[in-house]
Amino acid sequence: MTASVLHNPNEITDVKDWGTVPTMIEGVSKVTGVLLHKGPNGESETGVWICTPGYWNCHVTSDEFCHFMEGRATYVHESGEVIEITPNTAAFFPKDWKGTCRVHETIRKTYMIR
Repeated sequence: MTASVLHNPNEITDVKDWGTVPTMIEGVSKVTGVLLHKGPNGESETGVWICTPGYWNCHVTSDEFCHFMEGRATYVHESGEVIEITPNTAAFFPKDWKGTCRVHETIRKTYMIR
């Protein structure tokens, strides 16, 4: 098995269109990205995720670690906890985290889902 490497993820422009966020409340957030690895049964995934501004309901269906490299967003858990995202923020969202996400400026993150 070989390693998957992506140099300078902030500078990539060869991205795939991953559609729009399906749970929009306001606006239309478009998602693009690069998949670095997907587990043999689809149980894990890592890559780069880019999302344009908008506001939506968010339900995290698997544990996810993120390193946000660019942009600004606000995640609000259904309990009221507020998570402000700015460049160089690392966050872990546990499976079944529910709330809302408002992207203020296009965000770019590296992520690992398990």
